[in-house]
Amino acid sequence: MEGLTVMKKDIFERAKIASRALSNLDESQINSILLKVADKTELQYNAIMEANRKDLERMDASNPMFDRLVLTKERIFAIAADLRNIAALQSPVGEILSETVRPNGMKITKVRVPFGVIGVIYEARPNVSFDVFGLCFKSNNAVILKGGSDANFSNEAIVELIRTTLADAGVNPDVVTLLPSDRLATAELLDATYYVDLIIPRGSSALINYVRENSRVPVIETGAGICHTYFDRDGDTVKGAAIIFNAKTRRVSVCNALDTLVIHADRVDVLPELCNKLADKNVIIYADHLAYKALEGKYPANLLEHADDDSFGIEFLDYKMSIKTVDTIDDAINHITVYSSRHSETIITEDKLAANLFVKKIDVACVYVNVSTAFTDGAQFGFGVEIGISTQKMHARGPMALAELTSYKYIITGNGQVRS
Repeated sequence: MEGLTVMKKDIFERAKIASRALSNLDESQINSILLKVADKTELQYNAIMEANRKDLERMDASNPMFDRLVLTKERIFAIAADLRNIAALQSPVGEILSETVRPNGMKITKVRVPFGVIGVIYEARPNVSFDVFGLCFKSNNAVILKGGSDANFSNEAIVELIRTTLADAGVNPDVVTLLPSDRLATAELLDATYYVDLIIPRGSSALINYVRENSRVPVIETGAGICHTYFDRDGDTVKGAAIIFNAKTRRVSVCNALDTLVIHADRVDVLPELCNKLADKNVIIYADHLAYKALEGKYPANLLEHADDDSFGIEFLDYKMSIKTVDTIDDAINHITVYSSRHSETIITEDKLAANLFVKKIDVACVYVNVSTAFTDGAQFGFGVEIGISTQKMHARGPMALAELTSYKYIITGNGQVRS
């Protein structure tokens, strides 16, 4: 570990030691501690909000990331509720995945086990500190958090609350560690091969690309979401308008938000109806030639722009979206395939054959039929919360929760068998 400073090596080593001790806790003890963290979070919400205020003062309120950074009393109490939800879930650790007996009497059991130490790198979302701790602790993993500088005061207050609660319960507080928010800490975390078993980045495509290209520790990619909604020739206009509005405007700064509306050319005449409510939220639309003609004079001129090549394949994270018209469903699938980040895509159609084709051909983590992509979320899937949305295929895909934070091992038992 020549690339690690003495300080960081000590931090990683203590996290490794703490992770081994987690096997001494039974599930009832873990649940009790999660409930105590939830209770303390509600009791100390003012202190958390005060720390968060310091972070908010350093960010321009017009920045779309501002909403991700904000912690209100309502959001803090929702976080506490999420921790209680995690406590109520069944732990996957120790689950028997398969069991076979070989002809020689040797019994082979495949069992879920924790990864050990998980490093999570994330940006201006302090709620992630709670979510990640809850999921990792419930699945018997220690976690090393590397938050962004934008949320530093918030993260410090949150992690201090968690560590104090752990210590009061007699648990090594090093099961959760917050690294400094500087870039050196990120580089050292990515180099900590002996101490850290897995890295999960949450944030922009730039962050995810940096982690993937520089990490010596195995990485699960999450977060970057370039999401499309395809309005088919047989799409229902009322359903479509509601889905498009929800997917685009519910929360523009999240990865499941709509970026591009793809529409069949035969239905371009309903674009004004599909986009009408978007004007209420001042959504800027970058429309290709046919879409622009359909919207011109029927959508606010100050919010309507001509699309160019750079209008597609972009995660806006803002009140902006692009529109692409296509002649066939195959053209829609081809466009999405080229520009998708393999996160979430949806089709709006009443044609079952079109829906089945879309589901079969679109290669993403979550594919929807007549449903908003805003539902790509661990809580909405019944997983409690999530540690991220995996956009890759190895190990985990889609919302990652407790089961995805485990690996497995084989336990082989016998009665003196030897191999000839």
